[in-house]
Amino acid sequence: MPVATRVSPRDFFTADEWAPLSARSSWKGLALVAHAWSVIAIAGAVAIRWPAAIPLAVMIIGARQLGLSILMHDAAHGALHPNAKVSDRVAEWLCLGGVASYRAYHLQHHKFAQQAEDPDLGLSAPFPISRASLRRKIVRDLTGQTWFKQRFGRLADRLKARKAGERLIPILADEVYRQRRWIITNAVAAVAIGVATGAWWGWFAVWLLPRATWYQLVTRLRNIAEHALVAKNEPDPLRHARTTHANWIERALIAPYYVNYHCEHHMFMHVPCWNLPRARRLLARAGVTMRMEGAPGYLSVLNAASSAG
Repeated sequence: MPVATRVSPRDFFTADEWAPLSARSSWKGLALVAHAWSVIAIAGAVAIRWPAAIPLAVMIIGARQLGLSILMHDAAHGALHPNAKVSDRVAEWLCLGGVASYRAYHLQHHKFAQQAEDPDLGLSAPFPISRASLRRKIVRDLTGQTWFKQRFGRLADRLKARKAGERLIPILADEVYRQRRWIITNAVAAVAIGVATGAWWGWFAVWLLPRATWYQLVTRLRNIAEHALVAKNEPDPLRHARTTHANWIERALIAPYYVNYHCEHHMFMHVPCWNLPRARRLLARAGVTMRMEGAPGYLSVLNAASSAG
C-alpha cells in the first residue's frame, strides 16, 4: 500500500534554519505543561470562589485539557523533551496519559494521511455535512453525550448484549477494573479539591464538566479544521492537512499550543509545537505558504464543512 509523500527539510530550509527548528528543548515543553496546569488551577479557583464564573472557566479549562492532549501528542512524536523517558513519563502522568497506544495509532495517521489506510480518515470523510447535522453534533458535545459514549459506550453495549440470566456484577466489575486508573485518579482529585476548597462540587465543576463538554467540542473543531474537506489521495504533501489562522481568543479557547499549524506539523512532524510558528514564517518568506492548505479562521472552515444541504 502506498504511503503519504514526504518532504525533505533541505528543500525548504538551510542547515542553519533547520537546526533550531528541529531541536528539542529541555525546558520549553515542561514549561507548557506547567502553563496548562497553572491556567486550569487559576480558572478553577476563580470558579469555585465565584460560581458565576463557571461557564467561562469551563471554556478556559476545557481548552487547556485539549492543550494537555496536544502536548501528549508532541511526546508521541518525541518532541516534548530531548530525553525520551522524561517525555513519555510527563505525557503519561501530566498530559492525560495513553502516550504509548496513541503513538502507535497516530503514526499510522501520518504514514497514510488522507488515504484509505489513514485511521483518522473517518473524522474528515463525512464532510461537508448540513448545518443541522453540525448543530446536532455540537449539542451532543456540549450536553456531555459524546463524552458519555466515549467513556461508557463499551459498558452500555455489553449491557445491551447481556443474555437472559447473565449476571450483572461480573460485567460491572470488569468495567471497573478496566477503568480503574481513571476512577482512582478522579476520586482522589475529587476528594482533594473538596477538602482544599470546602466545595464538594468543585471537581465536578472545574474538571469533569469542562472535560465532558467544552473539551469534546473543541476537539471536534480541531479535527474538522485539520482535515475536513482536504483532498483524499492528494499527492502534494503540502496539502495533506490544513493550517488555520487563530486569533488570540481562538488560541485561548479553541486552539492552544500552536495546534492550528497543522500543515506545518504534517510536513515536519518531529518539529516541537512551539517551533511551528517560526517554521511558518520561514516558509512564508520563501513563498511556500501560497501552496499550502490553509484557512483564514475557524469560522470559515466550519461554514465550508457545514455547507451540504
